[in-house]
Amino acid sequence: MIFWIAAGVFIVDRITKSIVINHIFMGQSMKVIPGIFNFTLVLNTGTAFGLFKGQRIIFILFSFAVIGAIVGYILKHKEMNSVFTWALGLILGGAAGNLLDRIAHGCVIDFLDFRVWPVFNIADSCITIGVAILVLNMWATNSRSKA
Repeated sequence: MIFWIAAGVFIVDRITKSIVINHIFMGQSMKVIPGIFNFTLVLNTGTAFGLFKGQRIIFILFSFAVIGAIVGYILKHKEMNSVFTWALGLILGGAAGNLLDRIAHGCVIDFLDFRVWPVFNIADSCITIGVAILVLNMWATNSRSKA
């Protein structure tokens, strides 16, 4: 199930990035919801929020390490609850999507622009949601075990 979730995230990420690259010029914005949400093409050589720009090799190695750790965990722990399955699938698919960008383009293709937040993409969203699910699940599990 995790690999299906990851594949779905990866495919949606690739399709959306391909559409944006083929229809928007670098730095161009297309209004989707005026004043709230645009599609803006940005090529990001850093991490989230454009931090640590120009560290391509480090980010590629880190992405491979994260993907390897998740796959290793999956192979070792065949039985997981659905919350953990979804969280790892989202992170795995997002990491793979951004890794392919870094290898193929030397940067990550970002395009979701809410104007009050740095521009991001589907893979970034899935990684963030997956990590949030893991943290909330661990917090809830820890809280229940103490009660």
